[in-house]
Amino acid sequence: MSTADAGMEALLEAFIYETNTMLEQLDEILLESEKAKSISEENINSIFRITHTIKGSAAMMNYDGISNLAHSVEDVFYIIREDPAKLDLVFDAIFDLVFQASDFFKQEIAKIQEGNYEAADPTEMISRLEEQARIMKGEILKASPARDEAGKAPRDQGAVPEEDSANAANGDAELFRIHVVFEEGCQMENMRAFMLMTQLKNYCDYLDSIPQHPEEDSGLSQEIIRNGFTVICKPRYSIEEVMKIVEASLNIKYYELLQEDSAPALAAGSQAGPRQAAAAVKADSAGAGAAVNSPIKSGTKQSLISVNQSKLDHLMDLVGEIVTAESMVVRNPDLKGLRLDNFTKSIRELRKLTDELQDIVMSIRLVPLQSTFQKMNRIVRDMSKKLDKKVELYTEGGDTEVDKTINDAIGDPFMHMIRNAVDHAIETPAERIALGKPETGRVTLSARSAGSDILIDIADDGRGLDPEKLLAKAKKNGLLNKPESEYTDKEAFQLIMLPGFSTNSEVTEFSGRGVGMDVVRKNVEKVGGTISISSVKSQGTTFTIKIPLTLAIMDGMNISVGDTIFTLPITSINQSFKLSDSKQILHNTNGQEMIMLRGECLPVFRLHETFGINTKRTEICDGIMIQVESSSGSACIFADELLGEYQVVVKPFPSFFNKYNLKGAGLSGCSIMGDGSISLILDVNNLLNNQ
Repeated sequence: MSTADAGMEALLEAFIYETNTMLEQLDEILLESEKAKSISEENINSIFRITHTIKGSAAMMNYDGISNLAHSVEDVFYIIREDPAKLDLVFDAIFDLVFQASDFFKQEIAKIQEGNYEAADPTEMISRLEEQARIMKGEILKASPARDEAGKAPRDQGAVPEEDSANAANGDAELFRIHVVFEEGCQMENMRAFMLMTQLKNYCDYLDSIPQHPEEDSGLSQEIIRNGFTVICKPRYSIEEVMKIVEASLNIKYYELLQEDSAPALAAGSQAGPRQAAAAVKADSAGAGAAVNSPIKSGTKQSLISVNQSKLDHLMDLVGEIVTAESMVVRNPDLKGLRLDNFTKSIRELRKLTDELQDIVMSIRLVPLQSTFQKMNRIVRDMSKKLDKKVELYTEGGDTEVDKTINDAIGDPFMHMIRNAVDHAIETPAERIALGKPETGRVTLSARSAGSDILIDIADDGRGLDPEKLLAKAKKNGLLNKPESEYTDKEAFQLIMLPGFSTNSEVTEFSGRGVGMDVVRKNVEKVGGTISISSVKSQGTTFTIKIPLTLAIMDGMNISVGDTIFTLPITSINQSFKLSDSKQILHNTNGQEMIMLRGECLPVFRLHETFGINTKRTEICDGIMIQVESSSGSACIFADELLGEYQVVVKPFPSFFNKYNLKGAGLSGCSIMGDGSISLILDVNNLLNNQ
């Protein structure tokens, strides 16, 4: 962040957030328009506004590469806005270039966030955009009233030269005044006012403000907080278009279009025409009871605030501490056997409030999956072109919400699985027609809630998985741990999750490098999720990802082994049962204890042996068996007894434990119990894989 000092940090965060938001909108518009083979006037104006805003914001932050490229895209859409029919001359080329420009912006923003920013050079891309602009203009390069010598639209078309400002204000043309109030606590109000003026430049032939030049004095922030910010403008096209720009700007609490006789007088030094001066005199002489600020049009924006995620993480930690403290009070051993009616009543009220607080804080962290789903459209679009395939992506349940941490973590697994579907599964148009399928393949990405979990399906209608080929590949690579004939189809499908397993025989841009579904599985397991696979040969494959709604607080089953308490995530448990006869335990050739359940032979893991815990319950009939399931299969865990279901606050292990690889041993964290004791949270995926 070499171009921004500490005082500009808040503005830089706003720039990054706003630019990322606009780039998501840009991609969505481009994908929709390219698919429809046409672009509406509204979308043309939206792209023009987005690129204009990015240009102005980036220029203000001194990111010249971003600003120059955004200006070139803006120039192209200036031409298209004037005559939409010209887009037909360069439709495919323009969309490819704007997609590339969007990728450039995203890469630059990512580098800015990482720090030590070094700008990339967009010169080649700018040249190609200028070439397309010349084509749309019919190779007419001479200057015109609306163009400069290079044939480009002026960079600040809305900026009126100082010598012409007085003429613009004193003329008979109607001036409009828009009064803007920024959200409380948004900070750097003077710079936000300046950003608004920058966005409005291209839409106004005359532009002024009260106070003037807000960017030059940070002390104006307090004045803007007290009195608001007033924009004085002569719209180039219509006041409605100007109002749309104001409406689309962030951190505005509300705005109103004032009547001419209600506008505040211009600040000292500005050029006020006779009509404006008369209006000011009329307002001054109207008396104390006169309605000076009579809005003729106003709007109220939704009250939104951008909060650093670290603050939300800290807030969630505090809520976890409150939940733990409340549990410790309720289960305090000093209260055992006492009848305390008033205390019990107060505790019930406290429990109600802590539950409500917990729900609200968790809901604050929830974000819809729609933005993650939307990013997959770009992957399908780009790969379809490069692989010469016809593929469409369908999404369902994008409004399903998950914790922000989980949403960030599943982006890479989604991307890899979508790439696999397009590259491996979907056939070429010719192959699909020969098989009696539609030539356009279908990939579906859907999400739905299931209690405290989210289920996400990634399905395709392609080749499907062939169990025999998978087993042959695994055998060749030495990955089988039992005879091929003993593998079920479901177990054969799970082989693609093993490290280094790839069904592509040649290296491509998208696959065949030995980094496959095992990476996807690990990333999903990091957030407490599992993956299951179902497939029918020649019909398609469905991957179902099961992830928790949040990682901070979970529903768990507490079990005891000797004096140690473990917590099993409820989502990992299928059933629990006791054995009446030790003869139900079988042994395989390696001596591993096994048990037959509903025709399926499952391994048995004794927790006291796994973690070296002393316990008196070593006989299989004295304890409890718990069937658990992970992405790698099912197993039964043997413990002393079930202690009951609890809602636990997940806490990571202290950093000095990292050298012991507790995660790899099958422990994902810990939780503080009501009596102050510690419960160790089991990671079923790693526990079974480690065995």
